[in-house]
Amino acid sequence: MAEELEQQPAAVPSATPSVAVGDASVSMLNPNFTRGYGTGRRKESVARVYLLPGNGKITINGREFTEYFPRTTIQKVVTQPLAASETAAVVDVRATVRGGGLLGQAGAVRLGISRALLEYNIELRKRLKKLGMLTRDSRVHERKKYGQKGARKRFQFSKR
Repeated sequence: MAEELEQQPAAVPSATPSVAVGDASVSMLNPNFTRGYGTGRRKESVARVYLLPGNGKITINGREFTEYFPRTTIQKVVTQPLAASETAAVVDVRATVRGGGLLGQAGAVRLGISRALLEYNIELRKRLKKLGMLTRDSRVHERKKYGQKGARKRFQFSKR
């Protein structure tokens, strides 16, 4: 019995498995891919994004992303990296977002997805970088200054 097991050739996995997506085939360079992680930040928002092999389901803070982001323009911001990399039907996205408003949170999730996609396939870097999805938007909320009403607004000036 042990002799029979030794004689059988072991199955060798291919170097770059590919997953069929519609008409195109997306190559997965990391054959050990079980989970990708990316952190995204935008304004006051911070997103922790996990990419899992799946069928395209996006969950944000335990809710369906169409329910969490009701506006279609914000939904398009979130799905931009998946559409650009043609991986929308291959991976599931699970994200946790804190702070800021809806648009800031959507931008944070977008950056997190883009960074997590690089763990899925490093060849996507050139395409995502060209589209500006790997660049962190450094514009943040400006602090209020003392002696003023806000960051830039002053109290009313009285000459006399």
